[in-house]
Amino acid sequence: MATRTDAPTRREQILKEAARLFADRGFHGVGVDEIGAAVGISGPGLYRHFPGKDAMLAELLVGISGRLLTGAKRRVAEADGVAAGEVLDSLIEGHIDFALDDRPLITLHDRELDRLRDSDRKLVRQLQRQYVELWVQVVREVYPELGEAAARSAVHSVFGLLNSTPYLGRGGTLPGRGVTAELLHRMARGAFAAAGAAQG
Repeated sequence: MATRTDAPTRREQILKEAARLFADRGFHGVGVDEIGAAVGISGPGLYRHFPGKDAMLAELLVGISGRLLTGAKRRVAEADGVAAGEVLDSLIEGHIDFALDDRPLITLHDRELDRLRDSDRKLVRQLQRQYVELWVQVVREVYPELGEAAARSAVHSVFGLLNSTPYLGRGGTLPGRGVTAELLHRMARGAFAAAGAAQG
């Protein structure tokens, strides 16, 4: 989502506004009419794109999990022959893009994941596990002293750090995207280095 330069489709506009509204007021606090109004169509008009709010929520949460995994795989593939530390830097940059540009989806995941039907929730978890394991492999190449379990714990800890962006401030209260991205990157690298040193 963050790297697209072409105009969003109506379906993507609906999902973006639904994510924002759900994150601000909760899934049950938002009506179909409000989502429609946010994109300039009638509430009933939304049903030409989605059968209901549950479908929007599922596409949002399954969709971002899939995009994160696909993006990470692409970054690893494009870095073939590159030093493992640079691959890790690329993965961190990709996750920071998500954490800064799709902050409502982080809030939505934290609050509303349990509202998904079982099959969608299992799919989200499956995609997330694959994403974590891809990171674990790269982290262990950079820090070979880390065992698998320790590397996995470090990855989850870094995700917690990076995914804290919804709580860093609202609107223009952050110091600026570039400054924030650089700070998050240094902190992520520092966390991995500390984990490696603890096992050394």
